[in-house]
Amino acid sequence: MNRPLTRIGAALLLAGTVALVSACSSPAPETESTPTTAPTVDTPAAEPTAEPTGEPAANADPTCETIISDAAVANFDDIGWTAQADVFRIGATEVDGGVMCKWGDLEVASDHVQQFGWAPIDETAAAAAQDELAANGWRAEESPEGLIVTESTDTAIAPDEDGYGWTYLFGDGWVKFADTKQSLLLIEWPKA
Repeated sequence: MNRPLTRIGAALLLAGTVALVSACSSPAPETESTPTTAPTVDTPAAEPTAEPTGEPAANADPTCETIISDAAVANFDDIGWTAQADVFRIGATEVDGGVMCKWGDLEVASDHVQQFGWAPIDETAAAAAQDELAANGWRAEESPEGLIVTESTDTAIAPDEDGYGWTYLFGDGWVKFADTKQSLLLIEWPKA
């Protein structure tokens, strides 16, 4: 049988609780400190040097960290993702001077990754690549940015909300790649 608290018991419980809360929330006593001053040393002014601006040179090779926006790289870093670089390919054809990147938690086996790529390409190689993709069921469409060539909706594994899976964007002297058409927007290479 439970007995109700008596007035004395309730008062003791309340007093103990107040004392405990007061003890836990009391600020630590302040200690006096003696201010110290650092000695001043006269040093000659440093000569200005050319500091890197964080932007790669216009003729630098593309890398996984430079072909996409700085904000995208920072977001991937924040969630612990790293990049794995590979040669740029269109189908079975390697495209020199480019980079294909897989971003994700590469320490674990997962299909939760994002892919981006960029490569320089001349008009003849671009036409041959577009023909090869079309022969394999990829569809092409013109856009203000260039020619978009995307995998068939029948074979796309993880399309975006508009039905685009792996997508190439062919521009004037370059080609971009992303795992969805929407992700092409994150590729900002070459830097201006």
